[in-house]
Amino acid sequence: MKPLDSKPLDAEGGRPAERGAFAPRAEGVGRERTRRPVGESEANPKESAEEDPRERVNRRWNEILQETRVAQTGIQILFGFLLSVAFTQRFERLGDFDHRVYVITVVLGAAAIGALIAPVALHRFLSGSRMKDEVVAVAGRFMVCGMVLLALTIGCTLLLLLHTVLTDLLAEILVGTVMAWFAAAWFVLPLVLKMRSGRRVE
Repeated sequence: MKPLDSKPLDAEGGRPAERGAFAPRAEGVGRERTRRPVGESEANPKESAEEDPRERVNRRWNEILQETRVAQTGIQILFGFLLSVAFTQRFERLGDFDHRVYVITVVLGAAAIGALIAPVALHRFLSGSRMKDEVVAVAGRFMVCGMVLLALTIGCTLLLLLHTVLTDLLAEILVGTVMAWFAAAWFVLPLVLKMRSGRRVE
């Protein structure tokens, strides 16, 4: 008879593996937990609690770029329309008030384009200077400024168009109503929601 093996059984009732044998290890034991790259993470970086400052600033920059593309499309179409108005035959028959409104509108549109393209210029000139936090902060302010100028450009364009087909008082009332709607939808509502969110967090 062969002598009984004096080695104790393991927890599962089997024989212990010899040293150097290919014994399965318990998951997570003896090996380091590797972190997934950002692009391969199952969780959305925007909602992840492990989002580091670098990932956060990159996400905010990408969001600003998307917002800038939307605003630039609108102002470029509107500005192209304004430039074409000056070369029409009816433009010469407009009064002094309409001419002044037109000049103000064109200047506001050009300023809006400058403010909305400024984030791209900032990123291009400051790329590689380790100032992305500052670039994102300044770009956000330029976006707000560009939105204000865009709203004023739209308001002046409406005033220029409605003043030629309606009475002065009715045109001003309609333009004031539209501008009030812009102010409520673009600025007042986001501020109200932000205040509610702050109260909820507190």
